[in-house]
Amino acid sequence: MTRSPVIDVHTHMLTKEWVALLEQHGGPRYTLKQVVGGLKAIHLDGAPFMTPVPNMFDWEARIGNMNKARVDIAVVSLTCPNVYWGGPEVSLKGARIMNDDMAKAQKAWPDRLRWFASLPWQHEKLALQELQRACDNGAVGVMVLANIGGKALTDPQFADIWKEIDSRALPVLVHPTAPPGAAELGLHEFQLTAPIGFTFDTSLAIARCIYDGFFDRFPDLKLIASHGGGALPYLVGRLDICWDNIPAARSKTLEPPRNYMRRIYVDSVVFRQDVLDMCVSVCGPDNVLYGSDYPHTIGDMAGCLSRVDALPGSVRHQVRGGNAQRIFKL
Repeated sequence: MTRSPVIDVHTHMLTKEWVALLEQHGGPRYTLKQVVGGLKAIHLDGAPFMTPVPNMFDWEARIGNMNKARVDIAVVSLTCPNVYWGGPEVSLKGARIMNDDMAKAQKAWPDRLRWFASLPWQHEKLALQELQRACDNGAVGVMVLANIGGKALTDPQFADIWKEIDSRALPVLVHPTAPPGAAELGLHEFQLTAPIGFTFDTSLAIARCIYDGFFDRFPDLKLIASHGGGALPYLVGRLDICWDNIPAARSKTLEPPRNYMRRIYVDSVVFRQDVLDMCVSVCGPDNVLYGSDYPHTIGDMAGCLSRVDALPGSVRHQVRGGNAQRIFKL
């Protein structure tokens, strides 16, 4: 069997222009303040949730670190809070800054880089225009946060954007951000958004999609649920038994949640071998993708790949890159 290329589907980049735009227009909810350790973190309602680190701005370092970890291709994306702040013009400007930077990097390293488009989702007409422009410039997928300014992905406001993405059969990276209610949940303590808040945000978003009939409305959608699908592989039995016994949970779908879990994709950013094994068991070997979360402070290209490499032979081949080759048409 030919070795599949190692394709990292969960990995981020920033630009200083995007950070400056957020600092200028993100308030009062989004602010940049120093955290323990000396770096400046982005805060939502006073709770830190994303810390820009130097490697997020350094494409040369990215390629060098990919070489060290033996990662062949990275599908890069913006991270949270994406561009869901400021007015229409600011949101569109933020998306264009990042999309243009990623398109430029792909041209510089055409064998190593691909990218997810960021869109001003809260402004439908602008989002559709930017989707067209980004795809024309080489985007191979779309990034969305697990909540868009506090609104669910299933909100009717976004339906026409989903229809267009579905018609293009584009993979969508669903990446968490600080969940609604971060202040009430006390996520400022211990920077709890990173270990708990993010996984909660993803779990809630995808569970709602499952129960809402979202995957029936958009049958060709390829959602990649970040961080191994949040807590959903661990909770799918609970989703099923609620679907069996609570009428409200089964009011919009014909199939149990476990079936929909085999229609979503998850990445390998889970940090334990038994958790990665559970992702393969719940979602199926065709639906798990290598991801690293580089260059976040907890990103780990080599470690995430070592756990993928410990999977059984044919599954290892698929997760390393075979599945990503198929859904991104690489």
